[in-house]
Amino acid sequence: MPSWQMRLFSTLSYLMIKRGGSKGALKVVSEEEGAKLVRKLFEPPDFLRPKPPGGVRVTPINESGVRGEWLESSTAERTVYYLHGGGYVACSPKTHRGFTANLSLAANAKILSLDYRLAPENKFPAALEDAVAGYRLLLEKGENPKKIVIGGDSAGGGLAAATLIALREGGLPMPAGAFLLSPWTDLAATGDSVVTNDPVDPMLSGKLASQLAVLYHGETSPTNPLASPLYGDLTGLPPLRIYVGDTEILLDDSRRFADRARQQGVSVDLRVRNKMPHVWPIFVAFGIPESKAALGEIVEFIKERTSQPQAKQAAA
Repeated sequence: MPSWQMRLFSTLSYLMIKRGGSKGALKVVSEEEGAKLVRKLFEPPDFLRPKPPGGVRVTPINESGVRGEWLESSTAERTVYYLHGGGYVACSPKTHRGFTANLSLAANAKILSLDYRLAPENKFPAALEDAVAGYRLLLEKGENPKKIVIGGDSAGGGLAAATLIALREGGLPMPAGAFLLSPWTDLAATGDSVVTNDPVDPMLSGKLASQLAVLYHGETSPTNPLASPLYGDLTGLPPLRIYVGDTEILLDDSRRFADRARQQGVSVDLRVRNKMPHVWPIFVAFGIPESKAALGEIVEFIKERTSQPQAKQAAA
């Protein structure tokens, strides 16, 4: 049984995002209006955002075409490269700072939180190009890939997976691991859970996901592996930790991606949690017990992967 805090959060998510999105969609007649609606749903005003914990220094970055922010505590021993969610249309490092700041402290990590270009103004492959550029910048600055873990939530989780494919294809060294939170890996929406979980997902609907997908992929096929990594060659990817709730419409995006990765020799730890809403680990700053627990598990994964002398890239 979810905690009362999580049940309250799920109820608020339904009222503010899912129901609000359904009503607002009736008025959408253009890409610009669609993007405006999504940003209103996914980007709460500043006074509703939890304050990040103290002890983390936030520094904007705009270098070599890479925009975002560094978050760093005084005891940073490793690096996390983080890609925020928001359907490729909304959000920013600022909206996710409550999570990234807590992660920086707990993992003793400096975090590069990328501010990639958003759709529909910048369609595929803009976000992917920015994500690869951000990783290249880390390497140029002398970061050891064995001390880097990439992570992301929702669209950012799918983008992280696509980035790994692009890095391998580009001959770049892989990071030590990746954690994906309710990753959006199939923009074609072919998973059964898009339909079966639609009535019980407290945050997202299949209709909203489909609308967001088109805003991002545009004229590109939704099964392009660099837009939908579910369809990609996953050979050689680093060990993955994936979180998803069993009532999410994107449940099958995680399950099928995990199955495909395992079939291609990748080590995958898929953690499906009962009645958890979309990307629940990122709401740790609200004091939700399940989010705190997930953060602790993610930190253990990050430390484990970055503490190994020779980080294995695939399952034995």
